[in-house]
Amino acid sequence: MNKKIEKLARAFGASQKLLIALGDESRQHIILTMMQMGDCSGVRAIDVAAHTNLSRPAVSHHFQIMKDAGLLKTRKEGTKIFYYFDPDMKSMNALIDVLHLAIEITKELPNRSGDE
Repeated sequence: MNKKIEKLARAFGASQKLLIALGDESRQHIILTMMQMGDCSGVRAIDVAAHTNLSRPAVSHHFQIMKDAGLLKTRKEGTKIFYYFDPDMKSMNALIDVLHLAIEITKELPNRSGDE
């Protein structure tokens, strides 16, 4: 069991950037806005700012955090930068694996509630 918990701790640590990116209310709003805009080819910070109460620099800042977490990718067209969801979703799949492992470990633990 200890090996599984150690594996879970490492995997959880590796998912921290994504959890931080997803845990922020402004970034959640940006993600929803991007989905509602429906442009799968990518969106610019200025376009998201126009649909939110955030400034373009604030959106760019949040985009960078989400990009560093593996949630977004970028494409440049001249001086324009377009952000889109990572089609491989490696960081999201890694987080899903962490959650599955946590569920597996929890199921193996004895009932500690005192309820029989």
